[in-house]
Amino acid sequence: MAYLNILREFRKKKILVIGDLILDRYIWGKVNRISPEAPVPIVEVTSEDFLLGGASNVTNNIVALGSHAAIAGVTGDDRAGDILMNLLNEKGIQLKGVFRCSKPTTVKTRIIAHNQQVVRFDREDKDRLTGKVFGDLLDYIRHAIPDHDAVIISDYKKGVVSSELMKEVLKNSKPSHIFVSVDPKVGHFHLYKDVSLITPNLTEASTASGIEIKDNRSLLKAGATLLRKLSCDAVLVTRGEQGMSLFKKDSVTDIPTVTKNVYDVTGAGDTVIAVFTLARVAGATLEEAAIIANHAAGVVVGKVGTAVATMKELLWSLKTQPSHFSVLYGETGMIH
Repeated sequence: MAYLNILREFRKKKILVIGDLILDRYIWGKVNRISPEAPVPIVEVTSEDFLLGGASNVTNNIVALGSHAAIAGVTGDDRAGDILMNLLNEKGIQLKGVFRCSKPTTVKTRIIAHNQQVVRFDREDKDRLTGKVFGDLLDYIRHAIPDHDAVIISDYKKGVVSSELMKEVLKNSKPSHIFVSVDPKVGHFHLYKDVSLITPNLTEASTASGIEIKDNRSLLKAGATLLRKLSCDAVLVTRGEQGMSLFKKDSVTDIPTVTKNVYDVTGAGDTVIAVFTLARVAGATLEEAAIIANHAAGVVVGKVGTAVATMKELLWSLKTQPSHFSVLYGETGMIH
């Protein structure tokens, strides 16, 4: 199997994930009637789960594939923070870079009935992180980066990722040529200049490039614009049911989705950046890394709730579903 050697290298790799830690709370139930008080469904609660979200979910995807992960960020000094720390600890994720602060832990609560999301409500404080806690975080990052094979920035725009943080990451990763990938947020693209990879979705790519993406031609223009503006090695635009498109300086590769059944797209972006980064530092080309990440994303969207792909599931997907791709643009010009 062509990708087997790459996947075997996963267990040797150490990834540092920096960003916004989120606790995903799921309330499961069933709906049998509409409220007499307002035209809303009444959910009869049957169970409740807490799962890792945001940067925490990125690290969870990494360890689920047998690799080593450390996480850097903050959590509130509250019950949600305790739950989040316990979940991370249970997964074997290194927690030396997680600092407790006065901000509340970011919690996303989703109410699910009959495998469908009824409503989501968030508790969060998006103020920029400052003071001693921020200083401690930067100090940890400064010392931790050289001990890892790659750095992932998981930016949910909850206050952790800033220009100062990105400068520290790049200053300590560039001399050793450490791969730095970013799952971006609109409004922060100016912070990502000179990273190795960014993974925007269509909406983020459109907004950040200033180009409305409505067909292949506008997609090519938007991707080229982001490459030029950010001076990064690659841009991976995730396109939902259309798969993903990998932009490099001399080519654009289109990778159709392998997903058969989509139940929940929650956390799919976390899976993409985690698996792409792992594959890249495990010896994959950029194209191979994108294909492997595409298969992993296909696994997780077939599950309800924030999920991960196991090595067994990833191997099965790569083995049973052909990986098609086509070159939209190469050195000789546009092909289709």
